[in-house]
Amino acid sequence: MVAGLQSDHRSLALTGVQRLLLAIYQLAWHVGLPLALVYLWLRGRKEPLYRQFLSERFGRIRCSLVEPFWLHSASLGELRGVMPLIDKMLVEGIPVLITTLTPAGRTAASQRYSQAMLEGKLQVSYLPLELPWAVRAFALRVKPRCMVSSEIDTWPVLLHTLKSLAVPLGFVNAQYPQKSFVKDQRWAGFRAAFFRAYDIVLCKSKLHAERFMATGCPMVKVVGELRFDLPIPQAQVKAARQLRESQPRIFGPRHVICIASLIEEEEALLLDAYQDFLSAMEQQGFARPLLIIVPRSPQRFDAVAERVKAFRWRLLRRSQDLNNDFLPARQMNEPVDVLLGDSLGEMYFYLALADTVAVCGSFIKNGSHNIIEPLALQKPVIVGPSIWGIEYPGQEALAAGVLTQVPSAQALPAQWMAWVSETHTKAQFQMRAREFMQEHSGSVTKHWQQLSAWLKFHV
Repeated sequence: MVAGLQSDHRSLALTGVQRLLLAIYQLAWHVGLPLALVYLWLRGRKEPLYRQFLSERFGRIRCSLVEPFWLHSASLGELRGVMPLIDKMLVEGIPVLITTLTPAGRTAASQRYSQAMLEGKLQVSYLPLELPWAVRAFALRVKPRCMVSSEIDTWPVLLHTLKSLAVPLGFVNAQYPQKSFVKDQRWAGFRAAFFRAYDIVLCKSKLHAERFMATGCPMVKVVGELRFDLPIPQAQVKAARQLRESQPRIFGPRHVICIASLIEEEEALLLDAYQDFLSAMEQQGFARPLLIIVPRSPQRFDAVAERVKAFRWRLLRRSQDLNNDFLPARQMNEPVDVLLGDSLGEMYFYLALADTVAVCGSFIKNGSHNIIEPLALQKPVIVGPSIWGIEYPGQEALAAGVLTQVPSAQALPAQWMAWVSETHTKAQFQMRAREFMQEHSGSVTKHWQQLSAWLKFHV
C-alpha cells in the first residue's frame, strides 16, 4: 500500500483485554499530553532541538520524498547500527525517511546524510507521538512504501494505526532480549501482541528469532547484526595514530585505557576502579597509564570533567584542547592523566587511541553498549556482568575469546593489570578479532535480499 493510504479492516487481531488496554493506553497519552509537552520544553533548555520541529511530533510533516522507505531508529545508538542499511537503500535509489526520538539521533542523521538531503534523496524527522490522529496525519502526508523499525523499539499506537492503514511493516536488526521477552508476557501479553503487526522480522540471531516466533510474528529470518558491516572511518584511525606518534609527552610508552559509553550511574564505580588500578600500577613500578573517558550523553560532558578534576587528575578535553585535525591546539608542557571525549561521532578516534577498552552499560543492569566497534579495531574489550542488551554478539564473542567479562567494576583493576603484563599476546588477540569480525559480517547483503523480495511483493 503506497500511493493512497486507506483503512484496512484486516487490522491487528487483539483480544478483548488487549483492546481494552490499548484504549487505556491511548487515553493515558491524551490525558498526559500536557506533561509530555512540559517535558519536551524542559529538556529544550539544554538541548534546543527538543523544542524545535514540534509539529512533526503531531504528524505535521512536509515530506518531499515519493514513496519513501520509512526507517525508525529511536536514538543515536540504534541509528548508527542501521547506517549500513540506509547506505544500501540510497545506492539502490530508494528514498529514505529517517525518524528518531532524540535530538542526538536527529543531528547525527542530518550530519551523516547531509548530501543525500540536499539531493532530495533523504529526509529526517521526529517520530509522531503515540496519538492515533498524529500517526495517521503523519502517514497520510508521507505515503510511505513501508515503515521499518530497528533494534527493539516498538510503539503500540504507531503499529496499530499503520496496520489499519495497510502500511507494510518491517523490523530490521531486530533483537528480543530474554529480559524483555519475559516482561512482555505481563498485562495479558499486551506489548508482545504488537510484534505480530510486523510483516517481516529480520533478526540478529537464532535465539532472538525464536522469541519473535513465539509471539506469533508471521515471517522471521535470521540475518545477523548490521553493525558488523559498518565502515571504519579511516581518517579517525589515522588521526589517532598521528596523535600518539607526535605527542610522546602525552602518550610515550603508557598503557591507554578507554572507558566507552559511560553513563551517569556508572561514573563513580568506574572512576573508583581506575583509581585502584593507578595505585596497583604505581606499586608494581609501571608507567602511569592514560585514561580516555567517552560519556554516553553529551549532557554529562561537563559533569564528568568536574568528577575527573576532583581526583586531581590532569585533564585534556577534546572540544577545548584538540583542533579539527585532532592535534593539540596549544603546546602541551605537562603530562596528561585523562582525555575526555566530549564530542559526537568520533568514537573510532578514541578507540583507536586505546590499548584496551571497557564498554559501559554493563556494570549496572543496563545490558551493555556496543562491543563491535572496538572489536573492529582489534582492541581487547572488557564488560561487566550485565550484557543482556548484547546477548548477540556478546555470547559469541565470549566463546571466541575476544571479549572478557568481569563480575563487577571492582574486578576491573586486576584485569587491567593482567593486560598490561600480557603484551606478548597482542598479535594472537588481533588474529582472533579479525576472524570473529569476518565470521559475522555480511548482514547488509542478507538484509537487502530479504527486504527487496518483501518490498516487491507489496508494490
